[in-house]
Parts: sequence; C-alpha cells; structure tokens
Amino acid sequence: MTYAAYLRIYEPVAAFHEPDRSRWAAYAASPARPRRRDSLTVEHAEALRRAIAAPPVVVPDEESEHAYVRRADGVTYVCPWQTRLRCLLSYGRMISATGSALPGLVPARYEQQTITDLARLADQGLHGPATRLHILASVWTVPLAWFFPFAGAERWLALGQVGLAGAAGSAGPAGSGTPGTDTAAEAAALTRTLVYTAPMPRARRRVARGLAALRSMPPAFDDAAGDPSPTQGVEAELAEVGRWLEDFHPYSLVELDYGGLVHLLSDEALCTDQSAAEIGAAIDGVANGERELAVAMYKRAHSRWRACAEYEMAN
Repeated sequence: MTYAAYLRIYEPVAAFHEPDRSRWAAYAASPARPRRRDSLTVEHAEALRRAIAAPPVVVPDEESEHAYVRRADGVTYVCPWQTRLRCLLSYGRMISATGSALPGLVPARYEQQTITDLARLADQGLHGPATRLHILASVWTVPLAWFFPFAGAERWLALGQVGLAGAAGSAGPAGSGTPGTDTAAEAAALTRTLVYTAPMPRARRRVARGLAALRSMPPAFDDAAGDPSPTQGVEAELAEVGRWLEDFHPYSLVELDYGGLVHLLSDEALCTDQSAAEIGAAIDGVANGERELAVAMYKRAHSRWRACAEYEMAN
C-alpha cells in the first residue's frame, strides 16, 4: 500500500541465534542488497508484482531474504522484512473478518497449505518466536499510540526531491545513524522521509509513562463537538504496542517511518508536524496537573491524524 506508515524494530545482529546471525551479518555486508533509502521502494515493487500476477500471489511461497539495515556506534542492526509472515497474518485477519476463506485469493493448490500454516501460527501464539513481527503497518494515517515511544528531538525530516512537493532540504537530528541510510555518512538529501528513532529502553519507559497518563486523563476529556473521547481505544492500542516492544532485544532500536504518507502530505504539513512532541507535552501536562495543556496538546495531534485518515474516504 503506497500511503502507509510503519513501526519497525531493528535488533542487533548479535541478538539473533545461528544460523540467522551469520546470515544477517553477511547480508548487511553485501554490496548487492537494497540500500536503506531504497528498501521501501523495492518492497513496494515486490508487492505490486505479486498483486498483478495471474493469479495474485497473496502469500509468497518462501520468506523474504531481505531486511532493513542500520548502523550506529559500531553496531549493525537489522529489521527483517518477513514478507511471507506478514502476508500470512494479513490473510488470516481477512478470513477472521469474513468468517471463511476467500475464494480465488489463494490458488487452490496452495489454499490448504496456507490454512495449515495459519493454524500452526495460531497454535504457537501471537507473541511466539514464529509470529514475532518486526514491522507493523498502518494505511492512510499514523496511530497516535505509535508516537508515545518517541521524543520530539528524535524526529528526522528530509524533504528531498522525491514526492509531491519536490523541495530539497532536511531538518532534525540524525540520531543513531541518519534515517534513510545505513550510516550518517551517506547522503539522504534525495529521499523524502520523516522518521523517529529511539533506543528500546527509552521507548519502553515512555510507553509505560504514557499508559499511566492516559489512565489518569480528566473525565471531561471529550471532543467539543460531542465526538467520543480522543483517548478512546488509544489506551488499549498503546498497551499492545508495549507488549510488542517487550518481545525484542533490550538494546534494539525502534523506528517510526511515515513511509508513503510523506507523498500525501505537503512540505508545510511535514515541517509543522510535531506529533511526538505534542504527545510528550500532553503526558507532561497530566503529570504536572496542567489539565488544559494536556487536553490542548493531545487534541492537536488527534485532530491532525483524524483529518489525514479521512483521505481514505476521498480516494
């Protein structure tokens, strides 16, 4: 999906067991693999080829050999694409939503094997090693829960020459290796991107603090127009994000990538978007008893992403 954002976990290569450790070390060193700034484009191209195949390839036969790679402070981190696992779990959610298998989506000769694989994953549990997704995706919008693991200072923006706006430039700190590249030394000026990156320990602490803040939000935290509370559903989603983070190595990196959404949003919208800082200010406001500040900051972020989600209905 072009207009999608991603929440990713990069684990140190040393955190993987053999033979995966050696495989990912060799992959990261390979000059033939996609560079970090090109990986999303390559991943989208592969998805398009599967979609236009006859019949469509809903679930690939084999797992992807690719991963996103980052290097920081002498450590190599990888985030496996897990294309087959992600497709399989997505197909399982489609079956759950409809109550039965969807005729024609999976070739008849593969359908039974796909159902068997889904049953095996269900037996292993959603948080078992075989179902531990390194990448979460969201179409048309960024869930507010995804901003809680980050601070405003961890934001990195490059307007580049790719996308609707086409104005070159970048803003924000590079953090643990410039986002969009493998290392900070590689130029990313041609990449249009907005990402946040945080070390896992900080991300976990912020999620815990955010959950405590959401649970103590004032009762009158309702939309002035009479809509349901902006915090409705976010607490449960944030708790799930917290459980997801606990599945990974404690020295991993957590990355929020606006992905294809940067081509939906203008330069001005990207430059003025300070969603993580607003969420952080709302949490601080709750902690300090500043109710009006907490409400104002949270509603600002909520309104921005609710408006972005409405693009789906206009498509």
